[in-house]
Amino acid sequence: MPATSHRTSQFTESVIRRMTRVALAHGAINLSQGFPDFDPPEALLQAAERAARKGPHQYAVTWGAANFRAALARKQSRFMGLPLDPDTNLVVTCGSTEAMMAAMMTACNPGDKVIVFSPFYENYVADAILSGAQPIHVALRPPDYHFDREELRRAFAQQPKALILCNPSNPSGKVFTREELLFIAELAEAHDTFVITDEVYEHIVYAPSQHTYFAALPGQFERTISCGSLSKTYSITGWRLGYLIASPAVINAARKVHDFLTVGAAAPLQEAAVAGLEMPDSYYQGLQALYTEKRALFLRYLDEAGLSYARPQGAYYVMVDISEFEPADDVAFCEWLARAVGVAAVPGSSFFREPVRPLIRFHFAKHSETLVEAGQRLLKLREKVRAAGGVCR
Repeated sequence: MPATSHRTSQFTESVIRRMTRVALAHGAINLSQGFPDFDPPEALLQAAERAARKGPHQYAVTWGAANFRAALARKQSRFMGLPLDPDTNLVVTCGSTEAMMAAMMTACNPGDKVIVFSPFYENYVADAILSGAQPIHVALRPPDYHFDREELRRAFAQQPKALILCNPSNPSGKVFTREELLFIAELAEAHDTFVITDEVYEHIVYAPSQHTYFAALPGQFERTISCGSLSKTYSITGWRLGYLIASPAVINAARKVHDFLTVGAAAPLQEAAVAGLEMPDSYYQGLQALYTEKRALFLRYLDEAGLSYARPQGAYYVMVDISEFEPADDVAFCEWLARAVGVAAVPGSSFFREPVRPLIRFHFAKHSETLVEAGQRLLKLREKVRAAGGVCR
């Protein structure tokens, strides 16, 4: 048979989604793949019921239903502080996964270079490869995940076409400061580089950290392609509703890419999701309070278990240092953790380009009862390691 394309040999299957299958196989609590185990807001559930009965059930406008785009533009204008036009500044996509892919294909030509901070969400490198682009990795150094400004200067000196910025960051939980973003903006402007932002955790930020939209920085809207999603904000990861925000010229190009990638996002779910986009500010304040409590609960168990971690500033992930257990490798450790301890995590090596000490990622977007049970199991981690003779494989 003919050989498959060379690009498919340059990246693996999703390690995150593989760990979900491992969790299911061993009946482990899934703290690997980042989706909640609780329902969306009641208003969204009621709107989904109405849409299931009344529709629409046929294609929406390719780049997004008019009422959905209007609601999205109002909501994002309010939070971003930008006057967004629903007809010229938005494309609705099938989740932020498609938004990122469409952004990459809109911004980059085959052979272009793209800066990717490491650790990174695993899709970014695959997106670059599928777009024919070459990643340039710049390290975010644990435990506080700062970047070296001279290293970033050297990366920009290679004349990249784009930089990918995940803020708040998955997997590290880093929230970039305004000063850091202004420094990135200065380099991007000097080298005429696009900045593609992944801001799906925009509303999950822990005090005193504050989220700054890159597109809202002075003079940066024209070079920014903002990617977002409703998945994490409204606990509807399965609805697959994402979007791009950019200047009209970029949006015109992105619409063509999007059209031939997926045609359009699900029409009845766009109709239902308007209810979420029309939530008052109190909803987002409550969301922040909810995840602040969940972070505190899970981190207390990590403290009690004596595990070292980087305190997340945003998103709902925490990177935990497992070097004291001297695992054969972090993948083997995570498989053993799911099997022997009953908690599933993601091996940190799937997020880093450079070698790092062993790290694993947990998420805490779960019911309190789920987090308590996971925490109780992690309290027995050292006992399980001793029983295994110190070899976690």
